[in-house]
Amino acid sequence: MSDTSIRTFTEENRTESTERAAEESEDETVCPECGARLESDTERGETVCSECGLVVEEDEIDRGPEWRAFDSAEKDEKSRVGAPTTKMMHDKGLSTNIGWQDKDAYGNSLSSRQRQKMQRLRTWNERFRTRDSKERNLKQALGEIDRMASALGLPENVRETASVIYRRALDEDLLPGRSIEGVATASLYAAARQAGVPRSLDEVERVSRVEKMELTRTYRYIIRELNLEVKPADPESYVPRFASDLDLSDEVERRARELIEAARQDGILSGKSPVGLAAASVYAAALLCNEKVTQSEVSEVADISEVTIRNRYKELLEAGEVVTA
Repeated sequence: MSDTSIRTFTEENRTESTERAAEESEDETVCPECGARLESDTERGETVCSECGLVVEEDEIDRGPEWRAFDSAEKDEKSRVGAPTTKMMHDKGLSTNIGWQDKDAYGNSLSSRQRQKMQRLRTWNERFRTRDSKERNLKQALGEIDRMASALGLPENVRETASVIYRRALDEDLLPGRSIEGVATASLYAAARQAGVPRSLDEVERVSRVEKMELTRTYRYIIRELNLEVKPADPESYVPRFASDLDLSDEVERRARELIEAARQDGILSGKSPVGLAAASVYAAALLCNEKVTQSEVSEVADISEVTIRNRYKELLEAGEVVTA
C-alpha cells in the first residue's frame, strides 16, 4: 500500500470518528422519543425532555457545592478549598503548618526514626516559610500584634487592620531606625482607634515591650507618613468597657453617655483626656442611679488617678445641670 493510500485511509477513519462522536453528542442532548431538547433539573437530579417530559436520567450526582452564593465575594468566602487568606500571617496563610505533636493520624506515638524525620521536616519548612529578612521581620511583628491584641481583648478586625498598617510601613521603608515592637505597637494602637474600640496609651504600654515615649513618637510618625485618618478618641467609646468591667447596669451606661453629650454641648471636652472623662462619667452616672461604686474601683479599671475622677465628675454634673446633695 502506498503512502498516499495510507494517508487517505487515515483521514477517512478520522472523519468517521469525528462524525460518530458528533452524532453521539447530539443524541445525548435530544430526546430519544420525540427528538426535542433535553434539560437538566438540578433540584430533582434528573434529565428530562422539554416537550414530552420523558425522564432520560435520574438520581444524578450533584457535583456542585451544598451551599448557595449570590455574588463572587460570597462564593470565595464559602469555598471548600482551604482556609481563607489572611493578612495576619506573614505568608497570608498559604504555607503548610506541621504540627508539633509527634503522633500519627490515629493518635499513636511515632518511632524515634520518624520523630527525627518530622523534626527535620519542621526545620526545613520553617526555613522555606521565612526565606529572607523581610519575611522574618513580618513574622515577628505580626506575632507581636496578635499577642498584644489578645492581651487587650481586641477583635479580629482590629488585628487585621493593624497587620495591613504594618505591611504598608514595611513596604514604604519606614522601619529603619525604629524597633519592630515599636512599629507593631503603634500600628495596633492606630487600628484600635480607627475601629472605634480604642485603648489608652497606658493600657497599650502595659502589654507592649516598648516605653510610652517611643510608642507616641512612632505612632505620630506612622500616622504622618502613611496619611492615616484617625479621629480623636471619643470618651463615649470607653464607657461600655468601663461599665462592663465594673458590672454596672445599662441605665448607668446610658446616663454616662448623656453626661458626656451635655459636656460636649457646653464645650468642656476639648483639652481633656477622653479616658478621664469616660471614667468620671461612669462614676457620676453610678451615683445618679444609686449603684454602689467607689472612685478607687473606677480608677483601677480606667488606669487613671482618683484626683482626675474627682475633678472631672464635678464638671460633668455641672454641665448636665444636675444638683447633687
